[in-house]
Amino acid sequence: MRNYFITTTLFLIVFCGSCYGQLFDFRKTDPYTKVFVETDAFDASYLSQLQEALKKIENDTLRFSVLNDLAYYWHTQNLDSALTFAQEGLRLTLQKDSLWYGRFQITQGAILLRQEKLDSAYMVLEQAKQKVKESDLGFLNTQLGYVFERRGQLGKAADYALESLRLGRKLNDLKAQALAYSDLSNLFWKQSKFEKGLEYGEKSLSHFEQWGLEDLDYDFTLYVVGNNYLALNNHKKALEYYERSIVIGERYGFYNNLSDVYISLVDLYAYLKQFNKAKEAGENAIKYAYLLDNAFMLMRSYLSVGKLQNQLGNYESAITNLDKSIEVATTNFGDEYYLSQAYQSLGEAYFQSENYKEAYVAYKEYDRLKGIIFTAEADQRISLLQTEFEVAQKESTIGLQENELKQQNTRQNLISLIAGLLLLFLILLFVGFTNNRKKNKLLQKQNREKEFLLKEIHHRVKNNLEVVSSLLALQSAHIKDPKIIDAMVEGQNRVHSMSMIHQRLYQGEDLAAIEMKDYFKNLGSHIIDSFGMEKSVNIVYAMQPIYLDVDTAVPLGLIVNELLTNTLKYAFPEKNGIITIVLNYKEKSLLSLVIADNGIGKQEDNIIQGTGFGTQLISLLTQQLEGTLKSETKKGTKISFLFKVKPI
Repeated sequence: MRNYFITTTLFLIVFCGSCYGQLFDFRKTDPYTKVFVETDAFDASYLSQLQEALKKIENDTLRFSVLNDLAYYWHTQNLDSALTFAQEGLRLTLQKDSLWYGRFQITQGAILLRQEKLDSAYMVLEQAKQKVKESDLGFLNTQLGYVFERRGQLGKAADYALESLRLGRKLNDLKAQALAYSDLSNLFWKQSKFEKGLEYGEKSLSHFEQWGLEDLDYDFTLYVVGNNYLALNNHKKALEYYERSIVIGERYGFYNNLSDVYISLVDLYAYLKQFNKAKEAGENAIKYAYLLDNAFMLMRSYLSVGKLQNQLGNYESAITNLDKSIEVATTNFGDEYYLSQAYQSLGEAYFQSENYKEAYVAYKEYDRLKGIIFTAEADQRISLLQTEFEVAQKESTIGLQENELKQQNTRQNLISLIAGLLLLFLILLFVGFTNNRKKNKLLQKQNREKEFLLKEIHHRVKNNLEVVSSLLALQSAHIKDPKIIDAMVEGQNRVHSMSMIHQRLYQGEDLAAIEMKDYFKNLGSHIIDSFGMEKSVNIVYAMQPIYLDVDTAVPLGLIVNELLTNTLKYAFPEKNGIITIVLNYKEKSLLSLVIADNGIGKQEDNIIQGTGFGTQLISLLTQQLEGTLKSETKKGTKISFLFKVKPI
């Protein structure tokens, strides 16, 4: 089988000129031979071919199809380029074609989740559900499954894979079924159920081979099957599947899959004691991760190199690479599976370096992360490390303790007298302590129950607001009037601004306050994404972290939502600009909010252009907060507010 792939690749290189011509023939009614659907007879230059052909296409449907393929397959080589094409597709289809708008949303979601923007990806994919056909839902559910897999919610990810499998069987869609089996194989591998993972991986490959094309997902499945073989210590088989995956990855330029495979090859070659090959594989993994500019791949690449250095006994180098791995995994990283591996390897490196304190900390974090996804690891390892750490500390004080014991012998009589008095005191203290402890436990239990109920309330409010947003999206899908559609989108953004408040309340540690800078960043990102202006408009958040109560945060969020929406719609006809949001305390109880832009300035008498509803809403919200409003239109527009609030 390996020789077959090599022969195929050589054939394509020799006859590449003929292959290129097969993608487009503009003499035909349908000139596009769709990549990875109708043909796979091309190489990595197909993205350049699609871009060149796009300039010649006038038919909307064909243009959307090529543009969507460009957006999706660019994510295997450069995520920023992929997002640019996806946003162009969203712009072109926003008011012209609801079906294709939904398909571009699926592609956008696939790109966002690989940029670690899991919440945005989930929201976009959920919105797309109401617009696309049933035949698109298998692929959509696959992307939703990836979101939950990255969050560490493997059970939820499996639910989406099973739903894709059900749809694939219903529609007799071999590709959808193959994708579902591939996802299940990967999930079983993550759960250390390797026999089951291998079974589903082989089913996936069988369906792909019936389908007849070698694409990105077939390439990834070869890697997943190789992982299961590697975990089962069948290194010969694992290497065979990895090499097959590399042939396809290099042929089409799938940097993400190539980085994946080389990460696994580090482990395989290290097990086989082929350390030079393992080192080379690690360098390749990091190279492709940097080319892709993907934090997920880069984190795992440094992890694989760190594990290799542990095996070689180079513990200082291992700690350096593992620290890089953990540093790359930002707060948005979300994948506890690989984070747990990083902390496990870091703990091993510290332990072997006899740094028991840091080893204990690393293993403790590993245990916490492991428990999120799987059955928690036994406490014996942590207890052993803790004991070793304590013993290491005590060894340095043994001499002092021996001297102290000698001195205690001379004071024994005095201590005996004091001990009797202390015993009586301790009995009284113990009785009081026992009573207080019972009261404290009761209070803690009541507090936990109240906290749980409050979080549940905020969670349900957030879910209900999301339902409202989905209903608005569903309704807008049946409306053709652009003005009404704009109003619906604005309504969705208003609902989303309130939903984010409640989401942060139930996810955060403080149930009474919202940190406004982070909230504004997420709100601004969502609004820019909804307008497809992420690359052309930049928002500057000139503020320090400020915590506000929910009664203040909700109106402020709505005000900022209205002003950002209005600015994006009217201030930048050239689609380039900067918006600045400033929030600070002028005095202890006087809060200042300023939103300014460098756009074209006010064109009418109203601060807010459009229907006037936004102006009325801002006025009402300002009155609600007992505030004042001031506007300036020099070199852009500047809106200033002053509110009386009580600092948290």
